[in-house]
Amino acid sequence: MKQMPILLVVFLLVSDCWSAEPVGVLASTDIEEAKSGDFQFDGVWKPKGAMLQGVLLPPPALDAITLRIEGDTYEVTVEGEEHSDKGVFLLDETVMPKRMVIKSTSGPNKGKIILAIYEVKSDIAMRVCYDLTGKAFPTDFKAPKNSDLYVAGYRRQQADNSAE
Repeated sequence: MKQMPILLVVFLLVSDCWSAEPVGVLASTDIEEAKSGDFQFDGVWKPKGAMLQGVLLPPPALDAITLRIEGDTYEVTVEGEEHSDKGVFLLDETVMPKRMVIKSTSGPNKGKIILAIYEVKSDIAMRVCYDLTGKAFPTDFKAPKNSDLYVAGYRRQQADNSAE
């Protein structure tokens, strides 16, 4: 149980650092115009490694986080948190690194926008770097100390058909 306060602090840091509008990058009216890529990664994803502002997240914190992607929607759940964060994302594959605009539509980050870059490593692995301020897209997959950046490497989970 000692790990849960760490997870809560990490989640609150991520939640509280997001801005309502990205400054000088995309106005909210431009979001619909961003190019939506052909992202074929529907499913359940778990972070296998992550760093927030230069600090590695401990394994119990990583284990508590689940990302579900379906089409252009996402849901992030964190064990021990009352509400999940849900929203939509748009991809821009015309630039390198590829970009992602994420907008929360319900949960603790409702109405907030975050800018990110992503890289698909294989059909079961991807990494994402998020600018938690929403001011600019990150330029690389690093999250140094005092940077307001969060980087995570995700692995897709096998479908569990035993629940049917």
